[in-house]
Amino acid sequence: MSPRDSHTAEITLGREQALSPIDPGLSLTHTLREAARHGERAVLLCSFQKEESVLLDELLRLGEEMNPAHGDENPTHPVRIVTIDTGVLFPETLQTWRAFEERFGVKIEVRDASSGGEPWSGPEHCCSVAKVAALESSLAGAEGWITGIRREQGPTRAKTELIERDEGRGLWKYNPLAHWTDKDLWRRINERDLPYNPLHDQGYESIGCAPCTQPGSGREGRWAGTDKTECGIHVVEPVR
Repeated sequence: MSPRDSHTAEITLGREQALSPIDPGLSLTHTLREAARHGERAVLLCSFQKEESVLLDELLRLGEEMNPAHGDENPTHPVRIVTIDTGVLFPETLQTWRAFEERFGVKIEVRDASSGGEPWSGPEHCCSVAKVAALESSLAGAEGWITGIRREQGPTRAKTELIERDEGRGLWKYNPLAHWTDKDLWRRINERDLPYNPLHDQGYESIGCAPCTQPGSGREGRWAGTDKTECGIHVVEPVR
């Protein structure tokens, strides 16, 4: 049964404040469990980076916990998993997409954000508007949105909470990895032998579209040489 907004806020935000210091593993499991209470009205937006390696693995384990009758041969996940395809993803990202489907047995919904004309070529011809439109389509009717945002990723994300209210879209935003570090992610990936995007081994800490992404620490490789830091997906619009 989907939780009511007031009930979710009281339970989850209260527990978050009580976690001091916050344990990364417990915060991941707890926050995903809260998000899963929305069922198919919760959406995990997947960009096939190291964050999603950890999130999908934990979601699959949570799905087995919630639906033990399915067993290992028929893995299940309690939320919708969606990716936005801009048509200019790295070959390595497409490779990781296939690896995720094979390893986790997930059905990934695809939202098209490719260019109607020439392929996206960079900041001067960027997918941002189409990508945000694809996001809005993905979240239509949703009550919760699960992200891979981490405080460590940069100044625009430094105050991210485990659970936030996106008033502009009228839904809850779940950030289970908000307090995770890069070391936490790689520890989990290595411990569980999880598939991950090989571009991370080539110095890409953050991975977006091929024309706009270079190797770099944090999000420095995204739109390098410009003032742009976000594609628009995580920009909070004022409530009107």
